[in-house]
Amino acid sequence: MKSNEYKAMSDAELEVKLQGLKSELFNLRFRHASGQLENPVSIRTCKRDIARVNTEIRARKAK
Repeated sequence: MKSNEYKAMSDAELEVKLQGLKSELFNLRFRHASGQLENPVSIRTCKRDIARVNTEIRARKAK
């Protein structure tokens, strides 16, 4: 997702999205370690999505 899509979400939705992304990252890492991951770039995109959500959460708390 793009950062402007995260800006449109509410605080509760961001927290739920963050938890979902973290569990997705765990599953991707697990599949990568077992050799079943077809697209290793998906780990990087998941990490970046987590960073985008965290950035938006911190920006809202700073206001």
